[in-house]
Amino acid sequence: MKTVYEIIDDIIRTEGGFSNDPADSGGETNFGWTRKALREMGWFGAVRDLDRATAVDLYYRRFITNSGYEPLMAQSTAIVAELVDTSVNMGEVTATKFLQRALNALNDGARIYPDITVDGKCGPATVRTVIKFLQYRGAEGELVLLRCLNCMQGARYAELAELAPKNERFFYGWMLNRVML
Repeated sequence: MKTVYEIIDDIIRTEGGFSNDPADSGGETNFGWTRKALREMGWFGAVRDLDRATAVDLYYRRFITNSGYEPLMAQSTAIVAELVDTSVNMGEVTATKFLQRALNALNDGARIYPDITVDGKCGPATVRTVIKFLQYRGAEGELVLLRCLNCMQGARYAELAELAPKNERFFYGWMLNRVML
């Protein structure tokens, strides 16, 4: 099982260092952090000056603790890694909605556990439902849930490319580095 910091290291490795691609709607990024996201986290330095240690701390706070994913670490680091990866590119609300929708679709008509509200918040009900799902389905279920999350993420990337043709430039890399992991 991966540790939280190994998950964050994987994301930083995929995101890379400083970039300022004019075609990227996020503008300047460093270790995957945009100026806007850094400001939201209370960091006001130049994006180029973000150091790796600070980036790691910010990832942990935003995408593990603040997102509500921390309690899931004891259940499945693979699921947390996928949620964090999706959160980095699409936001925590979207990633959590993907999880909630998948869990609802995988509950066999509420026979295994009741549907949960798809609100984009990873609170106690979502955590309990992940636990119930994994207890019922085991390792195979974990893999199925991961594939569901990847499918939803891939479908969203296709939508983004269709909505804004400039995003087609990034679609192949999104699929390779985000969905095919």
